[in-house]
Amino acid sequence: MLSIIIINFKSAELIYNCIQSIKNETAKINYEIIVVDNSHDEDGARLVTQKFPEVIWLNMGYNAGFARANNKGIQIAKGETILLLNPDTININNSIERTYLEFTASKYVACGVQLLNEDLSPQISGNFAMKGGLNYLLPLPYIGNLLKWIGAQLKVKKPNIPQATSLVEVDWINGAFLMVKKNIIEKAGLLDEDFFLYAEEAEWCGRLQKQGQLCIYGNCQIMHLQGETANDAFNSEGKGYYNLYDRKGLQIMVSNFVRIRKQFGLFWFFFDLLIYTFSIPVFFVVGFLHHIFVLQNPFKHFPKAAKFSSNIFYLWRLAPKILSNKPHFYKVL
Repeated sequence: MLSIIIINFKSAELIYNCIQSIKNETAKINYEIIVVDNSHDEDGARLVTQKFPEVIWLNMGYNAGFARANNKGIQIAKGETILLLNPDTININNSIERTYLEFTASKYVACGVQLLNEDLSPQISGNFAMKGGLNYLLPLPYIGNLLKWIGAQLKVKKPNIPQATSLVEVDWINGAFLMVKKNIIEKAGLLDEDFFLYAEEAEWCGRLQKQGQLCIYGNCQIMHLQGETANDAFNSEGKGYYNLYDRKGLQIMVSNFVRIRKQFGLFWFFFDLLIYTFSIPVFFVVGFLHHIFVLQNPFKHFPKAAKFSSNIFYLWRLAPKILSNKPHFYKVL
């Protein structure tokens, strides 16, 4: 049996469409759907459960984030296989059923699928762990582009798979679609509840990988309307993890550094934090020169750079708590 866990945060209409897409195609396997509500959405609960009365709807009572809400669902799940599924996903080409049948017969402990944008272009679905979390330096303004250029010259392996077309073994899987065998969760542990949002699936996959190999099934695809619910929650824009300039960016930074401390240790935490700090004057100065060179207002990027700096200073204030490695809920929303 497959237990599908979906987290709700004011996204009932997306969940309705997601569940309908599952119902339309999933006929050959037994499954249950558990919705864990982080927003006490009574109207959303009625919308979904009136149409799909078999859905289990759990109310967390507060915005518990990704890890805590999924853990609640896992703890009551009846299936021997768990699927963490984003609300902003659409099951296409019977991919959930096909993935479940292939995965449960395999040696793999966790798997993902090829995620697609609404226009069916590919999203990054599988990733490789880089020593010390160095991939988190890539979104930095100007420094990130320099590091990408150096990596290309040295032919360094990319930290992700732009598109999987067949089975590919990976180190961690995008949490929008993450299928795991329950007996492996019992050995590796649940998601780390210090995380509110972002990086928790990467840290979890690091522990899951100690029990066996992870993979992406490139022959199965799920449509993912990337970042829709998170952008609404944070009043943010943009997709992916390259926006480090607002509250969503702050949450991304904090979560990434919590993962670095937990998974890679003190040295890499300080190393990456110092690079982030050094990027502040680089952003101001190089940005100033760049805008002069392209005949634009040289102060155009200053508001963005100021917000970026503020986020890094906030991260420094949290550093002692992160370094202590004691339980703490790192939520900035």
